[in-house]
Amino acid sequence: MRRMRRDEFSRRLMRETVLTANDLIYPMFVLEGKNQREAVASMPGVERLSIDLLLKEVEELVALGIPMVALFPVTPQEKKSLNAEEAYNPEGLAQRTVRAVRESFPELGIMTDVALDPFTSHGQDGLIDDSGYVMNDETVEVLVRQAVSHAEAGAQVVAPSDMMDGRIGAIRDALEATGHIHTRIMAYSAKYASSFYGPFRDAVGSAANLGGGDKRTYQMDPANSDEALHEVGLDLEEGADMVMVKPGMPYLDIVRRVKDEFGVPTYAYQVSGEYAMLMAAAGNGWLEERQVVMEALLSFKRAGADGILTYFGKRVANWLREE
Repeated sequence: MRRMRRDEFSRRLMRETVLTANDLIYPMFVLEGKNQREAVASMPGVERLSIDLLLKEVEELVALGIPMVALFPVTPQEKKSLNAEEAYNPEGLAQRTVRAVRESFPELGIMTDVALDPFTSHGQDGLIDDSGYVMNDETVEVLVRQAVSHAEAGAQVVAPSDMMDGRIGAIRDALEATGHIHTRIMAYSAKYASSFYGPFRDAVGSAANLGGGDKRTYQMDPANSDEALHEVGLDLEEGADMVMVKPGMPYLDIVRRVKDEFGVPTYAYQVSGEYAMLMAAAGNGWLEERQVVMEALLSFKRAGADGILTYFGKRVANWLREE
């Protein structure tokens, strides 16, 4: 076995898994104002950007060959409410950002987050009743309006990340009814109630609103695997074009099972906590950043992911270009 491992040329010739810029989806946080840039303390190297600065960043991403960005708005506190009306405001931050990016970079894929947690005053992904329970059908009605507003703004991919039952079918029906027949749905089908999301909630400003609450009544139990296949199957039946497993590395077994079972476009999200851990270790000199990041992303591909949402996307694309 070691003969083929001896030299670089033979290692390259038998390499089974290859990572390219085509595999990367780059998440970006956008905030109000002009010439605004805010560091995310729990995610070294990640920033919230106003639209004008975000467009400059996107120009670099396009040049690096990254095929799609995922946009996450930072909603001002005064625009948050119990019913999340700002989520479907045609002049909302997400909608304006989509229009600006689409106008400047028509060839770039734009994916938007369809969920209400950035817009609710309580930080949950849906509307709540008097007891604080997240209501399913009432939430789906708002998600449908949000998804259609994103499609109207020019998003080619809407990504429901809320984990409400039946929302994929409702969104697909609404997109068809409004003429957005080509809009793709990336379903967060197996989204777990994970503790790895903390830095993301800091980045979009929902952590303070959520407080001591959790999302276990609608996101999946980390102990479950068969349930993920059930969720994916339902979303595909309802009209999803792509499915996602979230988080990423702690759930590579789920990625593999989904890909083996369904053979559909399957994606994984290397979430904020995964990013923060690697950056913290690299920052302390405990790990070599480039090597461990590339190894981690290769593990996603090896497990069966067709692509990866990763905050390392820009750096990785640069490293790949150097190689």
